[in-house]
Amino acid sequence: MDDAKLGSVTHLVLLFLQLVSTFDAAEARQGVAVDAAHFYAIDSRVIGKYDKMTGKQTARWQAAPGSTITHLDSGVVVDGKLYCAHSNYPGFPMKSSVEIWDTGSLTHIGTHDFGVRWGSLTWVDRHNGFWWATFANYDQVIDGKRYGGKENTVLVKLNDKWQDLQTWTFPSRLLSRFGEMSNSGGSWGTDGRLYLTGHDAPEIYVVRLGESGGMLEFLETIPAPIAGQGIAWDRSTPGHLYGILRAKRQVTVLRLL
Repeated sequence: MDDAKLGSVTHLVLLFLQLVSTFDAAEARQGVAVDAAHFYAIDSRVIGKYDKMTGKQTARWQAAPGSTITHLDSGVVVDGKLYCAHSNYPGFPMKSSVEIWDTGSLTHIGTHDFGVRWGSLTWVDRHNGFWWATFANYDQVIDGKRYGGKENTVLVKLNDKWQDLQTWTFPSRLLSRFGEMSNSGGSWGTDGRLYLTGHDAPEIYVVRLGESGGMLEFLETIPAPIAGQGIAWDRSTPGHLYGILRAKRQVTVLRLL
């Protein structure tokens, strides 16, 4: 299906996200991750671990002075490890890595360095036995030129060794929702569809992989009480999605209806 044909369905709101609860979290500026007992509020150089029921902070990690960790983004918890997207934004050339923490102790335990490749890594997720990640490029002007050009934003499917297997670009009607920025968050739903966010807008975009590869199919826009940035489906509580309100430093818990 081409981009023009998809335009007729992107304005149909077939799903609805209801606000369940809100928690104050000083680190809620870039994204959020969640497991069965905790959520993890993520800032560029700081992560806060919080009890899901009470909202009480139980642990905190902060990058040491001089650390190479400078711009964390969205995260996901897989098998007791927190994986966070990381880049050198707004540096150039764009460099990216996945940074890894043990969720029990919130100790940093590993890195996978992508080096200079597709752009700035903004989110990573695990789905159907593979890793999935978006490397963003922006129309934002830095040092007199576009920071990569958002049309170069790409979704990458990777194996367990972080080797790329396939890539997808974003249709223009979806790119237009991002303004001068790009895709900031992403999380696979149990329905087999991918849920994405931009940088600022209070909405979530539902896509699926193009049958022949190459370009994502833009299915739907869902209004949501977030302000872009990272999101994470709670895989221990089906139908619940975590997001953030960056300006208020809050984590929001939403229920899909």
